[in-house]
Amino acid sequence: MGLARRLYRGEINVDFVGRWKLWYSLSGFLLIISLAGLLINGLNLGVEFRGGTVFSFKAPTATIEQVREEFLAEGVHQPIVQTAGDGWRVTTETLQEGALNQVQGALAKDFNVPAGQVSVQSIGASWGGEVSQKAWIGLGVFMLAIILYLSMAFEPKMALSAIVALIHDLVITAGIYAWSGFEVTPATLLGFLTILGYSLYDAVVVFDMIKEVTAKLGHTSKQTYSMAANNALNHTLIRSLNTSLVAILPVAAILFIGTTLLGAGTLKDLSLALFVGMIVGTYSSLCVATPLLVTLKEREPKYQAIARRLASTGGGKGSKGSKSTAVAKG
Repeated sequence: MGLARRLYRGEINVDFVGRWKLWYSLSGFLLIISLAGLLINGLNLGVEFRGGTVFSFKAPTATIEQVREEFLAEGVHQPIVQTAGDGWRVTTETLQEGALNQVQGALAKDFNVPAGQVSVQSIGASWGGEVSQKAWIGLGVFMLAIILYLSMAFEPKMALSAIVALIHDLVITAGIYAWSGFEVTPATLLGFLTILGYSLYDAVVVFDMIKEVTAKLGHTSKQTYSMAANNALNHTLIRSLNTSLVAILPVAAILFIGTTLLGAGTLKDLSLALFVGMIVGTYSSLCVATPLLVTLKEREPKYQAIARRLASTGGGKGSKGSKSTAVAKG
C-alpha cells in the first residue's frame, strides 16, 4: 500500500528507459510465443470468414452435449455449439439443401420445436473474403493516417515508434487468440481496431509530454534526452494507469462474468480482444514505444553531444543503456 500511495503521489520515478533491455527481452519473448501460436494453431476463423451454416433455435431444457450429439447423429462434422440468450446457435460446415432439411427436421422433432422456429442461415466463404479484404484495407488506411498525423504533429521517429508498438500489440493479441482457440468474428476485428485507437491514444499522451520536456534541451542542458524522456514518462504514468484501469474493469466484467455466469457467449469475441489489447497497449506505450524513441533520438548528433558533455563532467551518468536514468527514492 505504501508503494502504491507513493506512486500515485508522484514520489517515485520509475526507470523505464534505463531498463530497455528488460522490456525488449520481454516483448521479444511474447512475440515469439504469439507467432508460434499463429504458426502452430492458426486463428479459429468464424463462419463469417470461412463459410458454413448456422442453426438457431430455442430448446431451454437441452444441454450442450445433447445438442452436439444431435448434430453428430445427423452426420455433421465438428459442430460448434454456443448459447444465444435462452436459445442455441450451432455452426456447421456448409450443408447441401438435402442435409440441411434433414438436420432441421431432426431438431424440430427431437427437441419439440416447431420447424418454422429452427432458423437456418447459409454463409458463403466469398462473403468472409470480402470482410477480410475490407478489414486489411481499413487497417492499412489506419496505419497510414497514424504515420501522417504523428509525423506532422510530432516527428517521423515518434511515428515509427508508435507504429512498432501498434504492430507489437496486434501480434500479441492475435497470438493469444491462436493459443486460446477463441473464434475470430467481425466483432473481433472491431475489437482489434478499437485497441489500436486506444494504444495510439496512450502513446500520443506520452509523446506529447516528451516533446514538451525535450524541447528545452540545449547545449547547456543538465539532462540527456534519455533522462528527460524518462521524467516525462513518469509524469504521465498515473494518467496512463488510471485510464487503463477504468477502461479494463468493465471489459473484464464482460469477459469473465458475462461469458461464464451469464452465458453472453457472443460478447467474448469482442471482450477478449479489448481486454488483452488494453493491457498490452498500456505496456507497449510505456515500455516499447518510449524506449525505442529514445534509442532513435540518442543517435542524433545534438543529443550525443549533450550526453558526451555530461558524461565528461560526471553529470550525465546513465545517459544511455541500463544506466540511463537514476531512480529517485522520493
